[in-house]
Amino acid sequence: MLHKENGKDQSNLLQSYTSSPEKQQQLYKKTLMVVVLSQIFGGAGLAAGITVGALLAQDMLGTDSVTGIPTMLFTLGSAGAALLVGRFSQVFGRRTGLTLGFLAGGIGAIGVVVSALMNSILLLFISLLIYGSGTATNLQARYAGTDLANSTQRAKAISMALVSTTFGAVAGPNLVNVMGEFAKSIGIPPLAGPFILAAAAYILAGLVLFIFLRPDPFIVAKAISDAQSSTSNLLSGEDSRLLSINKRGIFAGAAVMVLTQFVMIAIMTMTPIHMGHHEHGLNAVGLVIGFHIGAMFLPSLITGVLVDKAGRAVMVIASAITLLVSGILAAIGPSDSIGVLITALVLLGLGWNFGLISGTAIIVDSTSPSVRAKTQGSVDVLVALSGALGGGLSGMIVAHSSYATLSIAGAVLSLLLIPIVIWANSKENKAENISN
Repeated sequence: MLHKENGKDQSNLLQSYTSSPEKQQQLYKKTLMVVVLSQIFGGAGLAAGITVGALLAQDMLGTDSVTGIPTMLFTLGSAGAALLVGRFSQVFGRRTGLTLGFLAGGIGAIGVVVSALMNSILLLFISLLIYGSGTATNLQARYAGTDLANSTQRAKAISMALVSTTFGAVAGPNLVNVMGEFAKSIGIPPLAGPFILAAAAYILAGLVLFIFLRPDPFIVAKAISDAQSSTSNLLSGEDSRLLSINKRGIFAGAAVMVLTQFVMIAIMTMTPIHMGHHEHGLNAVGLVIGFHIGAMFLPSLITGVLVDKAGRAVMVIASAITLLVSGILAAIGPSDSIGVLITALVLLGLGWNFGLISGTAIIVDSTSPSVRAKTQGSVDVLVALSGALGGGLSGMIVAHSSYATLSIAGAVLSLLLIPIVIWANSKENKAENISN
């Protein structure tokens, strides 16, 4: 009886939103505020692995050739988590999926701290896999803001989620020494200190979403879509052609995010090791990575407007060019120059930002709520796997060649974005001409 009453209350609540555009916009704005708050904490959580994950593995294993493994592991963990968070979100809503993902990331960070205390490589690797859940969830949270956004608001909604990540993500690397000293004072290896911050940050991000993300924006969006579908006719031939175009859009959006993730992770992962070889201290590493993460997220508000106004294709091409310049500068710039390294890593973050927001917008444009969260999760699996591959290969490439070789390879690979988006755009224009 109680279950039926709860079901009726839920149905009445959803109906009140499906019949009121004003309430939909109110929930859209509230959702953005909640996502922004959770992303501030989430950004601090992801920064630990980026900044000191490779250094911790290097310290525990005593070799450079496997320093890409931590990034590979937490991005592999991110792949599995992206799939699970997407599936949970599709069935139970964003609130459940995102909360579970952030809590898992916090547990993984705690495991990293324990592994450093025990000097256990096996526990470190297992914990890094689980820690990757936070990275996946941090990225999946960007979709929550788009659930109730219209086509002219989507890129801006994505950008608001990403830009809020900046506050935590930039603070994290610059707290490396502070957290290291704190860890040392309580008998924990200094390089594990940032993971203490990561654990607290991820758990707080999950709690924010669990408490405040009500009613669930994705469940409301599905109810709106179902209500609209029930009043529409069967798909015509023209609508069927549009669905095939959407599949191409999903492919293009996924390809953009996969390539930009691969290039960014590969170069970023080896930058702290490269700096260590040239006698840069932890403060310098934290400064460079802090600028890099800032460039990944801080420009998002401007990027979102540009993606909505100038178009998805234009910003994908801008991503390719920016990543190209970044790779060339990292390869040919003097290794002892902090200024050059900061500039190269800022451009690397900016190119990733352009690619992620434009690619995400393409995915949202190309899906309906009935399959959206599941599709987004599946695409983010590919994005995470590309990051894992980039992180794993980067250490091997640098160990057997050089950081310059890695950077040039990334620069060349980024140029593939241009033919991909031109191909997708030409197919779309052709389909439009046929339908006309």
